[in-house]
Amino acid sequence: MRLLHTSDWHLGRAFHRVNMLGAQAGFVGHLVETVREHSVDAVVVSGDVYDRAVPPLAAVELFDDALHRLAALGVPTVMISGNHDSARRLGVGAGLIDRAGIHLRTDPAGCGTPVVLGDAHGDVAFYGLPYLEPALVKTEFGVEKAGHEAVLAAAMDRVRADLATRAAGTRSVVLAHAFVTGGEQSDSERDITVGGVAAVPSGVFDGVDYVALGHLHGCQTLTERVRYSGSPLPYSFSEHRHRKSMWLVDLGADGSVTAERVDCPVPRALVRLRGRLADLLADPQLTPHEDAWVEATLTDPVRPDEPMARLTDRFPHTLSLVFDPKRAPDEPGVSYARRLADRSDQQIAEDFVTHVRGAGPDDHEQAVLREAFDAVRADETVREVAR
Repeated sequence: MRLLHTSDWHLGRAFHRVNMLGAQAGFVGHLVETVREHSVDAVVVSGDVYDRAVPPLAAVELFDDALHRLAALGVPTVMISGNHDSARRLGVGAGLIDRAGIHLRTDPAGCGTPVVLGDAHGDVAFYGLPYLEPALVKTEFGVEKAGHEAVLAAAMDRVRADLATRAAGTRSVVLAHAFVTGGEQSDSERDITVGGVAAVPSGVFDGVDYVALGHLHGCQTLTERVRYSGSPLPYSFSEHRHRKSMWLVDLGADGSVTAERVDCPVPRALVRLRGRLADLLADPQLTPHEDAWVEATLTDPVRPDEPMARLTDRFPHTLSLVFDPKRAPDEPGVSYARRLADRSDQQIAEDFVTHVRGAGPDDHEQAVLREAFDAVRADETVREVAR
């Protein structure tokens, strides 16, 4: 069976101030053409279809168009919700849509109930594990402590239990939206850390033939059977080295896996430039980047006059301007934002405790801070989904 694995469409998201809807529509067209050209048997979409719980109407219309075009091909599609989606909203009408061959899996309670598709070699069971917010699903899965590894392990126990009841030789595919150990992050993924731990080991998914992951935006292979497709479009300049693609996966009669990447259309190249403004404006080696989306980091010791206007004269698609003058970290004038760069909320809070009383928090106090941040993040998730 030939699968096309994609994820993290983030329909409705902009890239800085650039509306990406046209590029997202272009990707949908490319997806449909890839399904047709490569004789794909099933499409799997591993979450974050939308960029937020209540997406703009134009994004909903594009999603509707994608569903109609995929259904018209007669090729089954299995989708799960991600941490950016509202599982309840995305799952509305799932029963009716299911009849058209579009299988939406957004309810955690259904993790052990697969979509079963067949080919000449027998059945393939597709198990959809939507994003499992630990604080919201721990009761469903009967775990004592809310954590990503615990709830995913419980969900996979249901998968393996169901698979054990099926005919010998039944192949299996799991769709999951999670941060798995070994995956490389970018700046555009929403933090899903719980209890100070974000990642789960890939061994949680042992016992199935292929795991189609979503959440991380870079296409990557964790094992031959566990892969991220990545997002089809860039959503931060940290992705400037990404090769945006989908996985074309052939699942053999014996459950063996072979995979190749299918490149996605590139609306415009991304580049990060760094240096003094005068040098960036004059360097002939930067000529190839004049039509790219640009993030420029200026290292001038004194902020130049009208830097954005001058940059866009040469690089008209400059979207981000960062100032990083050559100064010592403790020198006056170093911005508060710079001092906090790359530090988590937990680390910032612990630093504040140290600053106020002269000693850092002990283990118990660190645990209290973690629980507080987890509670706030879970509450934000509940309120977003409830809108």
